[in-house]
Amino acid sequence: MKNTTSGNGIRKKIVVFGAGKIGRSFIGQLFSAGGYEVIFIDKNEQLIKELNKRNNYNVVIKGDSEKIINVSNVRGLNLQQTEDIINEISSTEIMAVSSGPAGLSSALYLISEGLKKRAGILNDKALDIIVAENLRNASLYFETELKKLLPENFPLKNTVGLIETSIGKMVPIMSRKDIGEDTLQIFAEAYNTLILDKQGFLNPIPDIKGLAPKNNIKAWVDCKLFIHNLGHASCAYLGYLYNPDLVFVYEALGIPEIYNMVRSTMLQSARVLLKKYPDDFTESYLIEHIDDLLYRFCNKSLGDTIFRVGCDLYRKLGPEDRIAGCIKLAMELNLPYDRVLTILLCACRFKARDEEGNPLKSDLDFSNNYKGNTEKILREVCGFDPENNKNFFEEAQRIDLKLRKADLIHCIRYG
Repeated sequence: MKNTTSGNGIRKKIVVFGAGKIGRSFIGQLFSAGGYEVIFIDKNEQLIKELNKRNNYNVVIKGDSEKIINVSNVRGLNLQQTEDIINEISSTEIMAVSSGPAGLSSALYLISEGLKKRAGILNDKALDIIVAENLRNASLYFETELKKLLPENFPLKNTVGLIETSIGKMVPIMSRKDIGEDTLQIFAEAYNTLILDKQGFLNPIPDIKGLAPKNNIKAWVDCKLFIHNLGHASCAYLGYLYNPDLVFVYEALGIPEIYNMVRSTMLQSARVLLKKYPDDFTESYLIEHIDDLLYRFCNKSLGDTIFRVGCDLYRKLGPEDRIAGCIKLAMELNLPYDRVLTILLCACRFKARDEEGNPLKSDLDFSNNYKGNTEKILREVCGFDPENNKNFFEEAQRIDLKLRKADLIHCIRYG
């Protein structure tokens, strides 16, 4: 195991909360290749035990041809090993959090304890934390939560760099068979660029291939949400409504009308982004980005399912998320949003199930609670106000009526 320690007690290592899909296939892979020791923190005892037994794992790149990347110089700590975790935080060069919503409270508590110990040992040596979570305004959220856990006068702004990211890497659900073959292996696509906030770093940005620092991270987070996430979700919601027996995203995109509708929806969103962020994007860049994403969505080797991409409706139809958030920004900028609204109304009808025939529990609750009442969904889940958004509700009613009376392809073709 490589260990590099500088004169100030800092080691060239990264502590990563979350040894899941993004943690292993993306963060761990990039930093290991950059010469860092990678210490994963996770609640999965079997996974941590296997990491410590092997000190390496494979990322299987799925594409036209298969490639295996071996990620070495890694180890792990179970979430219960609190003292060991605090010690690692107190001496690490950099951190990342990719634990998902359920793991954030535990991660934040342990980070706060590590910061307190670090302050006593290293005085003013700053720690940069890469927030690799699917959160808008992630740095503000982390700052707010850490302040609650740290002493009142703790110099958080001077000693902790909170770095927002835009995670564009696609990592599909693996089958039980694939996991059974090797607990540690993880499937992913070849895309390997980590967009992060240049302004968030307090220390020099690590010289690692694949890191792409940006001056205005908000623009790139919105680009990920309103083009990548919106486009991906569009494939699932259109595909399911067209044929509930479709399983994979690439099957939906193999239907020309659906492909064209997804692309036109992404282009409509791109026009919103161009008006909002004229200094960060160009039309040609966004068109090229959209076509590249569609090519990646069609990657059969990823085996990305309509269920995975579309499920979790309460979150994905939330007020600031990929669909409703895009519509609200379009409203603010006085731009068309009819294509995006059509996707939203298709999503209200989404009832896909996993490979074993089970719906996501929260989606079953969603279906039982709303029973196809789109107006109620638009109000209670998406956060649209009938008083202030009267034209929106009228347009939604018109499109919804067409979806109820005609088949999906007819609606796509003729509007």
